[in-house]
Amino acid sequence: MSHADDLLLFAVLVFGIVVLPGLDMAYVMGSSLAAGRRHGLAAVAGIAVGGVCHVVMTTLGISVLLKAIPAAFNALLLAGALYIAWIGVSLLRADSAFGIQEPSRAMSAWTTFRRGTLTCLMNPKAYLFMLAVFPQFLRAEYGPLWSQALSLWVIIAITQVTVYGAVALVAARARGWLVRRPEAGAVTARVVGAVLIGAALFTGFEGWRSL
Repeated sequence: MSHADDLLLFAVLVFGIVVLPGLDMAYVMGSSLAAGRRHGLAAVAGIAVGGVCHVVMTTLGISVLLKAIPAAFNALLLAGALYIAWIGVSLLRADSAFGIQEPSRAMSAWTTFRRGTLTCLMNPKAYLFMLAVFPQFLRAEYGPLWSQALSLWVIIAITQVTVYGAVALVAARARGWLVRRPEAGAVTARVVGAVLIGAALFTGFEGWRSL
């Protein structure tokens, strides 16, 4: 296969991972529902920055080091699962749809951005993808490692912005409907909270078992 073929295959794999509902997508959706489109897009930007960190860590071999030290990797998986589960519990206890707030009371977009980055960094499935798939597309014959890693990150970032950006825009439009129907919004919040808790348990367990 040529380098272009490898990049195309990587793009298909990344799209398949990103488009499946998961922790990052749930955070983007929740941010848009809670505080509107601006916060949803801030969450998308934070997740994209988290993707940069994943690429840098994998390229530098830090993720391989974590894999070589199971205790450290297990601790990371557990911390990520607990963080996502905490978000889920917060939604279960919310008094209204995703804690929907007026603009004057909502957290800043910068806070949403930082939490998006943290959500991405604490996502166990992301580390499993970077350990199992990403290194296979870094090859000496394709040139400097940093330029290859940059190309792969661009593919990841474009996919994240496209898919999660669409989720943010759709959720922002649904926000108005939920504001007018508090009961439906509260039920939706609890459903997403339960999904987040289930996803945290599943990804943490699967990550731990795959070591």
